[in-house]
Amino acid sequence: MSKDTVALIVAAGKGERAGGAFPKQFAPLGSRAMVAHSHAALSRHPAIDRVVVAIGAGQESMLAAAVPGAAYVIGGATRRESVLAGLEKIAAEGGAARVLIHDAARPFVPAAVVDDLLSALDRYEGAVPVLPVADTLVRFNDGLIGETVPRVNAFRVQTPQAFLFDVVLKAHRSWPTDMPVTDDAQMVRDSGYEVTKVSGDITLDKVTYPADFAAAEARLGYVTRSATGFDVHRFAEGEELWLGGVLIPHHLGLSGHSDADVALHAITDALLGTIAAGDIGTHFPPSEPRWRGAASAQFLEHAAHLVAERGGVIDFVDLTLICEAPKIGPHRGPIQARIAEILRLRADQVSVKATTTERLGFTGRGEGLAAQAIATIRLPRDLGA
Repeated sequence: MSKDTVALIVAAGKGERAGGAFPKQFAPLGSRAMVAHSHAALSRHPAIDRVVVAIGAGQESMLAAAVPGAAYVIGGATRRESVLAGLEKIAAEGGAARVLIHDAARPFVPAAVVDDLLSALDRYEGAVPVLPVADTLVRFNDGLIGETVPRVNAFRVQTPQAFLFDVVLKAHRSWPTDMPVTDDAQMVRDSGYEVTKVSGDITLDKVTYPADFAAAEARLGYVTRSATGFDVHRFAEGEELWLGGVLIPHHLGLSGHSDADVALHAITDALLGTIAAGDIGTHFPPSEPRWRGAASAQFLEHAAHLVAERGGVIDFVDLTLICEAPKIGPHRGPIQARIAEILRLRADQVSVKATTTERLGFTGRGEGLAAQAIATIRLPRDLGA
């Protein structure tokens, strides 16, 4: 029998209560889809070997956009059918020792909760995270307040729920198809097995209604990162002078393997630096003929795409051009506008400045042009594993 621990994310619902144009599990939370948050947290946990997502029919493209390359299975019309489809896929691929079943509508998965759940499986067949009920509970009859519901031993049950794989698979396979159920732990309990509780976490609260998205966004939070970039190219006759994606009239151009746009190169390196993704030469080696004469806008777009893949948001770019000639002032506005266009920023999120070296050094002698850039981004604070 497999010794693997597998996480199954249930993401097959329509999310109608949340509103929106598409299912809530694929709605943006921060800069990526909600399902991507829990998938990333579970995938990174050292005790979890693989993750499977149960989606609805026709949702394949949405999952591919949210979590490229994610393993998935087509679920059913109900949550129970979707979970069973996921369990059967895991069984068909060799089974598992343990499985965590999680709702995609709970985007944040603290690693400590996963640790406690898996530890509980050393003694019990199942375990669920819970929070105590703090509010007074009452029943209403015909709109009027009725009896109070005792809070003793009352808890809010969350996911992920952890089970020995063979136990939960057997419970699902034997469950009557005409008996509704919304909780896997109850199925396992009613099948004769013991399910215990571990301490849950408020970050595991479910996103159900439109207002919940604002609360989840606030809980997500961001960290700020800044990085610098620097580039230099020599002047040469017979070359064009591209700066910040703008063709500048000048009797000399810049020599380089691509279009030698020092401004965009410096910004590209700065953005790559914010996510520790190497430098421009790592992604676009000058030894490759396909980049000869290439427009540097595509380099900058690539760096911005990598930031977005990490859930990042570009806040500000500051560029300084260092040269004696040409004069940058007349071209500052178009350069600023073009950089903002490439990065999909407002113009006031891009600063373009120019300076000289008082005729010192290679720029002072008019031999070349240098650029220095600083990029500031926000990355989602990691509440996962």
